[in-house]
Amino acid sequence: MQAYVRLFHRARYDGLSHVPRGIRSGPLVVVCNHTAGIDPLLVQAACEFEVRWMMANDMRLPRFEPFWQFARIIGVDRQGRDTTSAREAIRHLRAGGVVGVFPEGGIERPPETLRPFYSGVGLIVSRSNAPVLPVWIRGTPQVDRAWESLWTPSHARVTFGPIMRPGAGEGPEEITRSVRAWFQKVSGWPDAD
Repeated sequence: MQAYVRLFHRARYDGLSHVPRGIRSGPLVVVCNHTAGIDPLLVQAACEFEVRWMMANDMRLPRFEPFWQFARIIGVDRQGRDTTSAREAIRHLRAGGVVGVFPEGGIERPPETLRPFYSGVGLIVSRSNAPVLPVWIRGTPQVDRAWESLWTPSHARVTFGPIMRPGAGEGPEEITRSVRAWFQKVSGWPDAD
């Protein structure tokens, strides 16, 4: 995977010193902006530990279900009526695992803008008491379908920020605002509210 992202996507990484080392690095919530379908692979290639990604159920193409099962993807109901995914993420974190979250709930459109963050990320962090590793991604392919980015060359850039720990008494909304503020500061991108 590392060769693929470095050669095909010419991935460059900043802030690697912030990434915990070792295969047992949890509990940890990896929070990323979402630019393309290639994003999870770009992040995973820089990590020694397994990241269990949360993914919208409507994006899980049925023909790839064996892969989703193998990757232990945590399916998310984007309508917000089912809390099964949040409970599974919290359970995995409490067991010392790592969960990857795209709190924008979809790919950034237009490119280089930040969409609002869903407060589910703050809920998962507050309930698990896990620290956050923020990851800013840019330079990925701008394609119509998320999966086209897997075979479209790019010049991806991935920046890992310092580990963030929620303050005592911070609720889900505050945690979500705090994490999003890091992305606003480091990217300088406008909001796509």
